[in-house]
Amino acid sequence: MTDVTTFEQLGLHAATLKQLATIGYEKPSPIQAALIPIAITGKDCIGQARTGTGKTAAFMLPTMEQVDPSLPRVQALVLAPTRELSEQVYAESKRLAGNLKLKFALGVGGRPMGRQIDDLRGGAQIVIGTPGRVIDLLKRGHLKLNDLFIAVLDEADRMLDIGFRPDIERILKQCPADRQTLLLSATLPPEVMKLAQRYMVEPESVDLSEDRVVVDTIEQFYVTVDEDRKTALLLRVLAQEKPSQVIVFTRTKRGADKLLEIFSKRLKSGRIAAIHGDLPQRKRDQVIRDLRSGELRLLIATDVVGRGIDVSGISHIINYDIPEYCDDYVHRVGRTGRLSSDQNGRAVTFVTLAQGGELTNIEKRINTVLPEYKVEGFEAFRKKERPTRNIKKFGGE
Repeated sequence: MTDVTTFEQLGLHAATLKQLATIGYEKPSPIQAALIPIAITGKDCIGQARTGTGKTAAFMLPTMEQVDPSLPRVQALVLAPTRELSEQVYAESKRLAGNLKLKFALGVGGRPMGRQIDDLRGGAQIVIGTPGRVIDLLKRGHLKLNDLFIAVLDEADRMLDIGFRPDIERILKQCPADRQTLLLSATLPPEVMKLAQRYMVEPESVDLSEDRVVVDTIEQFYVTVDEDRKTALLLRVLAQEKPSQVIVFTRTKRGADKLLEIFSKRLKSGRIAAIHGDLPQRKRDQVIRDLRSGELRLLIATDVVGRGIDVSGISHIINYDIPEYCDDYVHRVGRTGRLSSDQNGRAVTFVTLAQGGELTNIEKRINTVLPEYKVEGFEAFRKKERPTRNIKKFGGE
């Protein structure tokens, strides 16, 4: 439905439309315009879209439309890869529901289970959570899926990346066979398609090409650098770019902590933080709050936690460590160039001489050759000779 310009055209109930107007939803985003009319009919659907395109409303609005508020049993389940993302979906869902008499339960680790159990016992109709905690609630008998008729897999590719496939399959096998299944994913690698083929029935596909989104809204660069010069380069890039807010991605938790230690010595203000899986949940929550409020200017993050960050003010992404997988590059860069941003985001990827092949794979994935980022007066290499780069143009050459 490419000509959709209003939510009234999507077949939503009057009460839903009223709530959308109240909270400032004016025009459907492309994923909302494409997915909602299909999902609201009860059909299985695969939606390809990155975080920040309005996909939460795209799957939650048709889900809430079909839930019976008079039935105090779980009717819909949304699975997401991280606590942060689950909590964002939970908060946005309650905002979308407004005065509708729907009850929600959040099922994530790092939070007291007692409150989650109370919400389930209180008649929650929609459960949002991570696979690990959902499995735990199922095992303990607190979560029952007998009356469920909608299952949503949000960021399915990431859930598979971090090893949730067995949990996801275990959960789906406990759901009624005649349920509706919605699968949202920024990328559709073979593992995701295999999952869809096994657990979905003739799904319709909505493809908002991730490649076009990344290329069109984000200025992307690479810069080659010796491993032991990366920190110095990072300081120069930050000084040159002067980002309003920036996320620096590292491959490891140790690398994130090391960078934080270095920056903490150089920058005396508290406007820098690191976030990764070993950070206590309370501290992770505080970091996200500080980032959203604008108090935090620079965040160092690993991929697992970075995927749960949904903040509109991010102007820059710096890949201090080139991502191990091409799809992780797409997800990292998707943190900027947000739907609500007035300006294009910028992403700079640091590449060592040994990582030329990994850069080439990323460029093939996004179907474009990245231009080189220039840092005036900075020696990125200990050796005087300039490295050469031999990347074939795409298109069969």
